[in-house]
Amino acid sequence: MPFAQFDDVTLHYLDEGTPSGPAIVLAHALGTGTALWDKILPLLPEGLRVIRYDARGHGQSSTPPAPYTMGALIRDAERLMDHLGVRDAMFVGLSIGGMVAQGLAVKRPGLIRALVLSNTGAKIATPEIWAERIATARRPGGMAELAAASCTRWFPRAYVAAGHHRPWYEHLCAHDPEGYAGCAAAIAGTDFYTTTAGLRLPALGIAGSEDGSTPPDLVRETIDLIPGSQFRLLRGTGHVPPIDAPEAYAACLAEFLAATGHLSAPPG
Repeated sequence: MPFAQFDDVTLHYLDEGTPSGPAIVLAHALGTGTALWDKILPLLPEGLRVIRYDARGHGQSSTPPAPYTMGALIRDAERLMDHLGVRDAMFVGLSIGGMVAQGLAVKRPGLIRALVLSNTGAKIATPEIWAERIATARRPGGMAELAAASCTRWFPRAYVAAGHHRPWYEHLCAHDPEGYAGCAAAIAGTDFYTTTAGLRLPALGIAGSEDGSTPPDLVRETIDLIPGSQFRLLRGTGHVPPIDAPEAYAACLAEFLAATGHLSAPPG
């Protein structure tokens, strides 16, 4: 199983698809992991090199002591791409992954030729909200409490009513509180409005009409900071459309891949 060892963290990653193809890098949401993307992978166009990884404190990556900074999360993505020899990738970031995407595109523009900011924002919630969630995560039974609240914000009501959210509820319940708290602290300290407004590259924003964590207006406000960007609203979906609407989500990515000519680009 592939791991990349750095000085302060070990990252688990999956490098799939066509090794010589143009790269697409997938960065997941808080409390999820590489499995967030499972349903969309078979639906993506052929010929891509698809890289996904567990952020620090998630999945099979190591969990350094909290708190983490957004700079550390950006550096993790940067070092992984350098480790894998990836440049000129399409970088797809969802939620906290979208914050990493914004910061990385500014720090290392040569790594990213096109950007997808999915269900994210230049700033998400408030430091007070995140401080409360960090405190909850550290209490006995706190992750179960956070899991219940997260599933309510993340998934459409009908999806929850049908019980389809249960695997992710159980995943969140079992999540390492230290890793959750570490990444929550990184979100709390991030405001990228000025940073993202300086970006000049092809960019797509994707929002879910029933997203209770990063509502469509926040996603649109963020993507509109980038001149010439596009915006797609997926109706009837929530905060994690790769889970509850994989066909619609993969179609958005395929359309953007075609529009940017990424599949015909030289390998990264």
